[in-house]
Amino acid sequence: MSNYIELAVIVEPKEQGSDILIAQLSELDFESFVESDNGFLAYIQEEQFNEESLKGLFAEFEGVLKISFSQKTIAQQNWNKEWESNFTPIDIDGICYIRAPFHEAKSGYTYDVIIEPKMSFGTGHHNTTQLMIQKLMSLDVNNKSLLDMGCGTGVLAIVASMMGANPIMAIDIDDWSVENSVENTAKNNINNVSVHKGNAQILEGNLFNTILANINKNVLLNDIPVYVNSLEKNGNLVLSGFFETDIPELTAKAENCGLKFEEKAVSNQWSMLYFTKK
Repeated sequence: MSNYIELAVIVEPKEQGSDILIAQLSELDFESFVESDNGFLAYIQEEQFNEESLKGLFAEFEGVLKISFSQKTIAQQNWNKEWESNFTPIDIDGICYIRAPFHEAKSGYTYDVIIEPKMSFGTGHHNTTQLMIQKLMSLDVNNKSLLDMGCGTGVLAIVASMMGANPIMAIDIDDWSVENSVENTAKNNINNVSVHKGNAQILEGNLFNTILANINKNVLLNDIPVYVNSLEKNGNLVLSGFFETDIPELTAKAENCGLKFEEKAVSNQWSMLYFTKK
């Protein structure tokens, strides 16, 4: 397992600047992000970190955003300590409560989800994860097959299982995410999620009623045809991980592949798209 680089970014204006930079950093293989008081923290595997590329990216926004940053190396064994210092529970519509193992459970929630990440994206804090969970909770997935593509911590697969989805496959290209999803499903007493390392190529021969894909725009554009081939008739495709400005391009791609656009949602410029296969 690799060490990780934690990049602490201070940006003004914070909200707009953070959204823009997070989208750009995800293209440089940064895997997860946590909001801070004056910007955000971003994490990348040590061997993938390129300081010159980072400085070049930030230079593109000179005169538009005020940016400063610092960095430090985090060993795998120190991640839980970093996580505990930053994590607060998440309430999604009063229905789903996402917490760490060291937080007490709260009554009144339909879904009580325990998540302890290992550098994995998808803790529930990011707008895209919340958009995905909100849409998932509106779907009928009971006793229906489901795919969590780019599973990160496994949080979407876990919520889907609590909603009755079965069977469930979760896939990610990152070793940390695969290991973390296995651990988090166990923490939530979930036993019907199979976790695999890989990309969309391993979907061949599998069919799902619902596919959830919270990745980035470029991966989604490349993989939408594979998702369509892996969807059952009348199946659902839910996408997130991109900005509102990316909606036209992604919608056109999905419709060109035969999907029907049903709905969109936006939160702080991040977006969710929902399609069905007729």
